[in-house]
Amino acid sequence: MSDSRRPHTGRRRNEAARRAILDVAVDLLARDDGTPVTIDTLAAAAGVGKQTIYRWWPSKGAVLLQAMAERAGTDIPVPDTGTLRGDLEAFLTATFRGAGQRLTASVLRNAMAEAQRDPHAREHMRAFAETRRNVLAGLLERARDRGEIAPEADLALMVDQVYGVLWYRILVEHQPLGDAHAAELARALSDQAAARLTGGE
Repeated sequence: MSDSRRPHTGRRRNEAARRAILDVAVDLLARDDGTPVTIDTLAAAAGVGKQTIYRWWPSKGAVLLQAMAERAGTDIPVPDTGTLRGDLEAFLTATFRGAGQRLTASVLRNAMAEAQRDPHAREHMRAFAETRRNVLAGLLERARDRGEIAPEADLALMVDQVYGVLWYRILVEHQPLGDAHAAELARALSDQAAARLTGGE
């Protein structure tokens, strides 16, 4: 009996350790207080060994990307204001605020650089990006169902416009990601959609 229970107990213990690591990473991202984030600090704060972290993630960047994905799901709820512009402004404001934080922006820059060199890191980046793209695409599909976006509109291109701005500003750092920029981008995209409906473009 005891032997048959050991694998299940081990899985629960492993999942608890994995959860602790992600919780610590999310907490460090949220605090953004200048605390250096390394595999050593993550392991110490989570009460695990470094090899436990490497069992699930190839690098610190991969851990933090997954933590950011989980934090985004909590901090950036999917709005339902009833209008495309309202939904876009709420979503983009929350997204830009999160991505514009010092530590988060640094993690994203480093993760993107790592993804160019390492196939495993690239897969983690693609999974992270796809998750966030799908959320925005769902928002746009709702607007299309309401008749605010033309049926033939390229929703993937609209998503690219949003994340193109976000990533360009994170990587080049020539302009910040602020609330005013989120509102202006939401206005531009909703105006673009309305113009297409009325034959304006």
